[in-house]
Parts: sequence; structure tokens; C-alpha cells
Amino acid sequence: MTNIPKDLLYTKEHEWIRVEGDVGVVGITDYAQHALTDIVFVELPAQGKKIDQSKGLTVVESVKSVSDVYAPVAGEVVEANSSLKANPELVNHDPYGKGWIAKLKISSKDQLKTLMGPEQYEKYLQEQKH
Repeated sequence: MTNIPKDLLYTKEHEWIRVEGDVGVVGITDYAQHALTDIVFVELPAQGKKIDQSKGLTVVESVKSVSDVYAPVAGEVVEANSSLKANPELVNHDPYGKGWIAKLKISSKDQLKTLMGPEQYEKYLQEQKH
């Protein structure tokens, strides 16, 4: 069973965002980390990088593949999770906690309305399996 926290918003590409004021903490979902299997490298986005919604934020490499991580909303990278340099497996072990990837200063909170809530994301995953 995939873990889908109720306090997050989700993308169809399996990223999540936790909104904290005007900053969004971003990572990949439990579903995504399971699909990727063992994560061996996370390319951290540069602080100050400006990114548009749905554009490539960074790259995650697993033993199986290399996958893009897309920005759930437009913004500017204000912090990257430096713990992932030495411990990329944190994304597997704690995707919604210690395995977060970046914090974005959100450009437009209106874009949050385009994301899925937890119930919508759960339904989306069920539809993908059929």
C-alpha cells in the first residue's frame, strides 16, 4: 500500500509539495521511490535556480534508471537537501520526511490549485494500475 500523506499536494509525475508559508518543500512520492527502487544519486538543484511549473527541477538516479523530478509549481530554489549527497537512500527510506529534495519560494500560489489533493492522487494511482 502506497503511503499518501493528507497534508501534501501531488503531481501526475509523482512529486509532492508541502506548503509552508510562501515556501514549498518538494520531493518524490512513496509510489515513485518504489518504482525507481534503490536510489543511488540525487542531483541537487542550485540555490537561486528559477524554475517554471512542470519543468525539470533535478534528476534522481536509481539502480534501474535516471528520472527527472519536475517542479510542482514555479519558483526559486531557496534550499536543497544536502543530506542527500552522502545519503541518497533517504528518498527511499523517508520520502516525505528526511528524503525531501528542495525548497522553492513559490512564485504563484494559484498554481497550487492545479495539483491533486491526497484523495485525487490515490484515485489517480488506482487508475494507473488498470
